[in-house]
Amino acid sequence: MCGRYASSRDPSDLVVEFEIEAGNVRESVQELPDNYNVAPTDQVIAVVERKNREQPEDTVRKLTTVKWGLVPSWAKDTSIGSRLINARMETVAEKPAFKKAFATRRCILPADGYYEWYTAEEKVNGKPVKQPYFIHPPDGSVLAMAGLYEIWRDKSVQDAEKDEAWLWTCTVLTTSATDDLGRIHDRMPLLVERERYDAWLDPLSSDPDDLLDLLVPAAPGRLEAYAVSKAVSSVKNNGPHLVDPLPPDGADPIDKPPAPEETTLF
Repeated sequence: MCGRYASSRDPSDLVVEFEIEAGNVRESVQELPDNYNVAPTDQVIAVVERKNREQPEDTVRKLTTVKWGLVPSWAKDTSIGSRLINARMETVAEKPAFKKAFATRRCILPADGYYEWYTAEEKVNGKPVKQPYFIHPPDGSVLAMAGLYEIWRDKSVQDAEKDEAWLWTCTVLTTSATDDLGRIHDRMPLLVERERYDAWLDPLSSDPDDLLDLLVPAAPGRLEAYAVSKAVSSVKNNGPHLVDPLPPDGADPIDKPPAPEETTLF
């Protein structure tokens, strides 16, 4: 699964990468701080393409924010979202929770990289040791994760014209991990290659076979993985230090004992 990732791209870089007109960037994107420990239920940046209301045959690409954890339009409440942070490629076209969004509401979730936890054979206090890894493009390029989005009507807000009457949510598509990454975890996010952005985002395209053909696991060598501090395991921790690789000796800063307090002799 994909349950954490890092997102610190400047919106101006994303506008260029995904060919979005400056006027189609929502204010919420500019207000969203860098997040090196994105977790489910967080607000995240998404690239979406919507039909033009005035000219339905045309589309408009936008940079917006959505809540991670998909809430289908038919859901009675939003609680289901926490269980729908990932959608498996193998079943996304048939699952009731994802089928409609897969047909017409696909998005791209830009990331610096994502985290996965390797479960070691060794145990501490009877529990397996889980070592987090940061997986990212070694060239520093944007990781364009394939996603779906939904728009849920909050009926507690009577005025449908208000923004708060509509909740935008998303999920990350996953597939079996490639051999070089499968040693860490058996699942990984699906990526959208640059030359396939247009076809994936196009809301006028809905053939499931054509859409699935657009998605491929990362090619061998496309992503790099290295061990990072277990500090990322807590959502309370954030900051660029979370993506720093552990030193060669594997010493984790979080395991260091606190420095003794200084005492003053009188």
